[in-house]
Amino acid sequence: MIEVKNLVKKYGDHVAVDHLSFTVERGQILGFLGPNGAGKSTTMNMITGYISATEGTVIINGHDIYDEPEEAKKSIGYLPELPPVYPDMTVREYLNFVADIKKVDRKRKDYMIKDAMKKTKVEDVSERLIKHLSKGYKQRVGLAQAILGYPEVIILDEPTVGLDPMQIIEIRDLIKDLAKEHTVILSSHILSEVSAVCDSVLIINKGKLVLQDAPDMISKHLNKKDGLHLVVKGAKADVDAAIAAVPGVIQREYEEAKEAGTVKVTVYSDSESDIREGIFYALSDAKCPIFDMQSTTMSLEDIFLEVTKEEPKKRRSKKKTAKEEN
Repeated sequence: MIEVKNLVKKYGDHVAVDHLSFTVERGQILGFLGPNGAGKSTTMNMITGYISATEGTVIINGHDIYDEPEEAKKSIGYLPELPPVYPDMTVREYLNFVADIKKVDRKRKDYMIKDAMKKTKVEDVSERLIKHLSKGYKQRVGLAQAILGYPEVIILDEPTVGLDPMQIIEIRDLIKDLAKEHTVILSSHILSEVSAVCDSVLIINKGKLVLQDAPDMISKHLNKKDGLHLVVKGAKADVDAAIAAVPGVIQREYEEAKEAGTVKVTVYSDSESDIREGIFYALSDAKCPIFDMQSTTMSLEDIFLEVTKEEPKKRRSKKKTAKEEN
């Protein structure tokens, strides 16, 4: 349904999007993630044809957004972070205005407006001025204009920002319902929301694709796999030697233990190995009793932080050279 190929956007010397390529299948909900300034909104604006690309192509439902903009845009419903509503219009007037812009069939326009209001639950405020609505209702009106005309693709940029918990749950349920009839791209900083509703997750950083996969499969791309949290009694050197000898162990991370005489460590294994039994016997043989053992899986938040963290900059040595001292 959506195919992005080698998409580039430059502003002078700054590269906002750097040769980005990905696809979204029909009926899929794609979670589009990245830190602030990663290029998410720029990418979505290029996908919708709102801004042009420096290089690359975007194909929407078989149509190139730049070569066939009118045909491609017929397949897109877009809700930017700030809903594009007119505050001095009523909800019904605004949706009627949007329907005319989208060239909705006049014979079906009234039905489509009523259906959009019903799906987004704004029927009870249809005759109120938008400026008098709460933020949650304004967001719903923005969603209503996005789905008006039944576009195949719905693009949502931070659709739940600023909403209360109940409103977030309602919008999340609406997004799930939309996926039954639409392909959805969802950009959000609420990672639990992405995990709950998305079939696939795409993470970008500094304009480049970092990872893309299903939420429950994305951790396999990292060196850190499923792990074990351990609290072990003994000397750190003895504990480390015993754990390192267990087949399948690929990484150990130590933390400061609260209890004297113990070692706190998280042990990561490759995807094929269940290291629990091996760890138990290795530490038993080393006479290092296990006080606590808990399995852990990396959350989407852990993965996001891991793949988008900044590389530490090399600090200049404070030690002066002989030349500088002279």
